[in-house]
Amino acid sequence: MVGRSSSSNPSDVLRQIKGFVLLLIQDISRNRAPSVALDRFRIYCSDPSGNCICNYDLPIGKEIISLEKESHAYRLDVLLRVLQIIQQLLQEKRHASKRDIYYMHPSVFLEQAVVDRAINDICILLKCSRHHLNVVPVGKGLVMGWLRFVEAGRKSCCIRSPDTAYPVPVNSEDIKDIASVAKYVLVVEKETVFQRLANDQFCERNHCIVITGRGYPDVPTRRFLRHLVEQLHLPVYCLVDSDPYGFDILTTYRFGSMQMAYDAMLMHVPELRWLGVFPSDFEKYNLPDHCLLHLTSEDKKKVEAMLSRCYLHKEAPKWRLELEIMLQKGVKFEIEALSVNSLSFLSDWYIPSKIQNGYYI
Repeated sequence: MVGRSSSSNPSDVLRQIKGFVLLLIQDISRNRAPSVALDRFRIYCSDPSGNCICNYDLPIGKEIISLEKESHAYRLDVLLRVLQIIQQLLQEKRHASKRDIYYMHPSVFLEQAVVDRAINDICILLKCSRHHLNVVPVGKGLVMGWLRFVEAGRKSCCIRSPDTAYPVPVNSEDIKDIASVAKYVLVVEKETVFQRLANDQFCERNHCIVITGRGYPDVPTRRFLRHLVEQLHLPVYCLVDSDPYGFDILTTYRFGSMQMAYDAMLMHVPELRWLGVFPSDFEKYNLPDHCLLHLTSEDKKKVEAMLSRCYLHKEAPKWRLELEIMLQKGVKFEIEALSVNSLSFLSDWYIPSKIQNGYYI
């Protein structure tokens, strides 16, 4: 994030909050409508030329929230209420989840998305990440494999039982003494596939690390993956369903999400390669027709929207070609379809042979 605060010290963040509030008070004392200028970030657009200004670390412009606009009054009210809660958390050295914050004023916030947006606005305003605000996520990711690390003084030794699931650390900043003898990192979309690999003792046999975000990955899973790749310098592959949502999850890991574009630099994994399953795998592996589902009208709209993303033109044209095949065929299928003839096909053949032969993009 451009201009990110060089220090994560709570006293520095509190000083920034105090300075911001003083500016608002000055506006009011001078009979000016208080306003807030927020940088705006964007990781993709629909310009296929490659000449766009989308960037992982630079703002593309500013958004002004002002009491002069009636529609902005509620948003500014929420921002200040959430900021007050964050100030209290920092002063008292306590932590809270986004859900905790929502329930402090549910009649005002109305829905969780309102709090989420305010927290994102505050991160942009103070040029920091959520963990600097003592706002902690509720982690859902899992990891297993040839890995050992210390988190906040607690040792996690996955390597003792490589096919046993461990929770992904909530705060990557607390990870120390990370060590591994793994050959690569494999990210799988779903917990069911993660458990299939665990049952097949995939990590034990292939000397690797497997991670799942159990669907769309949360912040801890994405930051942990980024941390692993940076620290261990291992190849990283991703296995998702051959459907629009699987592809969207794939792009979230590699490129980041638009909602948290301001923090994409800390979470995107440009080294990540798509291992499968590809839309073209249906014919390649002779899967039976009953494994297929037709794309819904909503699926097709989602695919068309993703096809227009600029980063697919600039950085991942082969991914785009596979997405076009999905749209042309009009069908989708899950990872588990590969196990139609043998439950162990995925772990015994599909994944190892694709990595060994370089069948990834």
